[in-house]
Amino acid sequence: MNNSGLDNNLQTVLVVDDALANIDLLKDVLTPTYAVKIATSGELAIKIIAKQAPDIILLGVIMPGMDGHEVCKILKSNSATANIPIIFVTAMAEAHDEQVGFDLGAVDYITKPIKPALVMARVKSQLILADQQRACELIVQERTKELAKSQKDAITMLGRAGHYNDKDTGVHIWRMAQYSSALARAAQWPIEQSQLLELAAPMHDTGKIGIPDSILKAPRKLTAEEWEVMKTHAEIGYGILTVSDTPLFQMAAEVAYAHHEKWDGSGYPKGLKGEAISEAARIVMIADVFDALTMSRPYKDEWHIDKAFSILEKDAGSHFDKRLVDLFISIKVEILEIKAHWDSKSGS
Repeated sequence: MNNSGLDNNLQTVLVVDDALANIDLLKDVLTPTYAVKIATSGELAIKIIAKQAPDIILLGVIMPGMDGHEVCKILKSNSATANIPIIFVTAMAEAHDEQVGFDLGAVDYITKPIKPALVMARVKSQLILADQQRACELIVQERTKELAKSQKDAITMLGRAGHYNDKDTGVHIWRMAQYSSALARAAQWPIEQSQLLELAAPMHDTGKIGIPDSILKAPRKLTAEEWEVMKTHAEIGYGILTVSDTPLFQMAAEVAYAHHEKWDGSGYPKGLKGEAISEAARIVMIADVFDALTMSRPYKDEWHIDKAFSILEKDAGSHFDKRLVDLFISIKVEILEIKAHWDSKSGS
């Protein structure tokens, strides 16, 4: 990393010490190889670092005002500066003193009197280690991005599998997923869990891949026997998704299994009632029904938003969890923004 602002080819060392003799010695040792910045107090060091972070810090311990330990605490508590390597430079050579520095996050200790060759060796080795760490972090970030893309691709494929015959599949699964996430946040879910639900929700109908086309595409009301087959898609989806034990697919399995249950116990596959139905499934059933009502289908026109909200209100306490319906209605503005965004993508 090069943050020197002094020489684009040199890494930057910030020397922090109130003793001018130590500063002059370290500057003479380091300047031929590195761009050196100077701070004569802890307070000044913090200001310099806030403007432009150095590659490494040589930090005195005993200074008037803010001492080196306090500077180290401040830097390590800030994610923007936490990874800057800090080497304490001090006359305090007791093992206990060194342990205090390491516990605060320092990477090394140089004791006075300063030995130029030792200073250069320690600084060089810590900069090499820091560069290696950054390289590893970049690799991890790239692999994380690749994994996230692969995961989203898998979600899209499973979502499309469950709605194979729908021309509006992509828009539907991500629109209802965003409705689900918005409702989860309104229900005070932690942000990480609401994001997880947004990824899990599109897989709610994965099990329809196991339902014969003669039933899925039937241009008529299903017979009693056909309806019993159709209802098995909840358990089929659950069986597919539970193959993975990751939190995402476990939540998706939970939603796939129970999103056709009803608050009053009249749903399927198990006739679960009230809070026996997972909250994730209760959220997704509202988002899914609302989206189904407000999108046009080959067999029906798009319902007006107000009519769709009135259906949710009417069925609150029977089909849906009333508390969640009330929350969904309370974020109507956000729901309409989500709908408008995805409608613009589908051209509807």
